[in-house]
Amino acid sequence: MRWLVTGAGGLLGHEVTKALAAEGADATGLDRRALDITDPGAVSEAFDRHRPDLLVNCAAYTAVEAAETDEERALRVNGDGPRHLAALCARHGTRLLHLSTDYVFSGDARSPYAEDHPTAPRNAYGRSKRAGERAVLGLLPERGVVVRTAWLHGAHGSSFVRAMTERARAGGPVDVVADQVGQPTWAADVARLLLALGHAPGARGIFHATNAGRATWYELAREVFRLVGADPDRVRPVPGTVFGGRAPRPAYTVLGHARWREAGIPAPRPWREALAEALDRRI
Repeated sequence: MRWLVTGAGGLLGHEVTKALAAEGADATGLDRRALDITDPGAVSEAFDRHRPDLLVNCAAYTAVEAAETDEERALRVNGDGPRHLAALCARHGTRLLHLSTDYVFSGDARSPYAEDHPTAPRNAYGRSKRAGERAVLGLLPERGVVVRTAWLHGAHGSSFVRAMTERARAGGPVDVVADQVGQPTWAADVARLLLALGHAPGARGIFHATNAGRATWYELAREVFRLVGADPDRVRPVPGTVFGGRAPRPAYTVLGHARWREAGIPAPRPWREALAEALDRRI
């Protein structure tokens, strides 16, 4: 099976290509310089050159704040780009695993969002990602998979966990948002789930690839401090309004994991366990 990974230079794309290499898979990773998914001609050329059996789309516009004033650009990358990929996948009989986000939900729930819960994004970034989801599922009802993830951290690229690790070692207090709830998620765990989906040809529809449990940014920061040997009490809780920002942030985006069991794939492990392993590997 030939794999093609778009957005291979990003945090998650890097982990996916690394996992495929460790498996000895026939895989090619293309970063945004090698493939602009908003260019239909470039996408067609990539398919002709690599002839993938399975495409993992990690390419995305992820600047949540910037999207509020540049929604057109966000829609080109997160909506039109996946539509171009899905159209080529439909033409060539290729399966598509497309990465999406918890931000497609409004954030006003009190229990984990099921995979089929109605979407209602609160900001431009979420709307652009919902457009990509609809394109993939509409063009590839039998071979398309939407994989939502959230609060990613990993060894490659920037993340909240990396920032808190640096602050923990630098000394002094740090103010962290305590009124937004989600799921810290190790990119390496998401990569393993994507490979499992790739090896499950009957899997289609929507899956939630986040580590299990829930936390606020404040709780996550305290856990990072504890794990690197710093005093967690240096982390101070503050409301999200302290930091302002143009993009409305959902207050609660914990995702449910029921579909993994249906697909015969073990559900994601707890976030604290994954975080401990991630930090241990970097130290």
